Amino acid sequence: MEVNEQLHLSCFEIISQVGMARSCYIEAMDLASAGDIEQVRTKAAEGDGFFSAGHTVHAQLITQAAQGEPVPVDILLVHAEDQLMSAEEFKILTERFINMARQACAKR
Repeated sequence: MEVNEQLHLSCFEIISQVGMARSCYIEAMDLASAGDIEQVRTKAAEGDGFFSAGHTVHAQLITQAAQGEPVPVDILLVHAEDQLMSAEEFKILTERFINMARQACAKR
């Protein structure tokens, strides 16, 4: 398989996985708003699984570059990394949002 073709497959894998993660994190925040703390944990954990899968593919690309193998930078890779960072931000915000929701439920 050509280098660019493999890179693009990796990029699409990152985009797909972290997109699913971001969707799970948003759903977890919605569940937290509704006070459904048990479902929040499940949905956030599902998001973590998707995020981890996307992060693993990205780490493989970094390892490849560190070993001196070519990793051409193109717009698709930039987009994949942007989506990865966005999902990470949602992960952090979701964790904080869930903690706030738990505290609010505990005060009731």
